[in-house]
Parts: sequence; structure tokens; C-alpha cells
Amino acid sequence: MSKMIMPMPLSHVQQSHLQRSKGSQTPEANVGKTERWVSVLGGGALSLYGLSRGSLGGLAMAVLGGGLVYRGVTGHCTCYQALGIDTAQSHGERFRIPAGQGIKVEERVTIHCSPEELYGYWRNLANLPRFMQHLELVQPTDDKHSHWVTKGPLGSRFEWDAEIITERENELIGWRSLAGSGVDTAGSVHFRRIPGEDATEVRVILKYDPPMGKAGEAVAWLLGESPGRQIHEDLHQFKRLMETEASPVATGQFR
Repeated sequence: MSKMIMPMPLSHVQQSHLQRSKGSQTPEANVGKTERWVSVLGGGALSLYGLSRGSLGGLAMAVLGGGLVYRGVTGHCTCYQALGIDTAQSHGERFRIPAGQGIKVEERVTIHCSPEELYGYWRNLANLPRFMQHLELVQPTDDKHSHWVTKGPLGSRFEWDAEIITERENELIGWRSLAGSGVDTAGSVHFRRIPGEDATEVRVILKYDPPMGKAGEAVAWLLGESPGRQIHEDLHQFKRLMETEASPVATGQFR
């Protein structure tokens, strides 16, 4: 009498492969929950912003935003798939929106110049775009007030007015954006002579609420626009500028 051979139950992995082999049309999720949420929120905001511009560049932004929304809704990223990355299965996701309101950044650098030289150059606010790569223009309107224009993600531009709210000659400059400005920001730069050395520690503290709020913050992160990295690079550009062009820079005449 022949024995009946019972089929072995399929494992979870085998079932998954079988479902895919049957032509499932749903792409397999490979993006973590936080990234999906950021993609949907950021992509939606980017699409709305792009459409509101009514230009070819705005349309490109809207298309990119739509791609981010699709990435978030489906949880699937073709780029991740090609690279063999799967953050949906990871225990700790890499991105967290900072707690609290806005973003705070603090960076410092040592520059081999006197506090007087550094303060004098920075205090002429029109000099700032020469070493801050995302600034297009800072136009002083009087001794305390100025108009700022900066470049944002995907070629966007933001403008606001600011005022100097605290100042100690050769030591500190503090500023903030005026009420009603398109960007809510405040910051300070500190110049501290290093004892026993012909050098100064320059420390920058910057706080801002991203344009478009948390959605703008998410879009900036997705596009690689890290505020901490920007300030770090800007300060080191300031260091190179001041240490290699000490004489003209000290007078604020360097171009």
C-alpha cells in the first residue's frame, strides 16, 4: 500500500516569494515609517509650493514633490531597491524631526586673526554672502536693520528683514528677523580671544523655523540641505578668507 505524501507547509519567506511570483502589482515596501511620513508631508508641501509659482521650475518642483508623495504612500523607493537598502526592516530609523519649535545650530571655529579684525568684517553685513554660500544678498538699510535674500532647496529664494538686537564691540553681534518676515530666525556670533595665542574662537548660534514649517524642514533634509553642515562649511570658508586675505579683509574692502 503506497504512502500518501503530505505537502510541507510553506515558510513565511516562501509564501512571500510565491506571492511575488504570481505577479503582485503592489511594490514591496523598503522605506521606514518615519521616512514615509516625511516623504508624504514634504512632497505634498513641495508640490503645492511648486504649483503656486506658475513657472517651469515650479512645475519641476511639483513633479518631484509628487514622486516623494508616491514614495511615502507606497513605502517603496526604486533607488533603495537598486542599492539593496531596506529601512522598512531596520530597528532604528535614521531621521527624526527635532523636538520643539524650529531648528537650533551651534558651530565654532578657531581663526588666526584678532577679534577686532573678525568683528569688523562681520559687522559689515554686506560681507556675509562672500563666505556664506546660501546667502545671495544682505543689504544694510541703516546701522541696525538689513534686508536678507537666501537660496533654498531646488533653486527657491526667501527674503526677510532683520535687526541687530544686541552688540558688544569686538565680542558679540546678535540679530533676529522682524515680525511678519517670511523667515523666522535669530542668531548670534561670538568672538573670544584665545589666551596666549594670536587667534580667536568664533562661535555661531543660529535658530530658525523653516519656511513651510516642518514640511520645509523635511524637504530640506530629503534634498541634503543640512543647516549644521552649512554653518560648519561657512565658518571654515570664513576662516580661509580671513587668514589668507588678512589685510584687505580687515578693512572690509576685499572683493
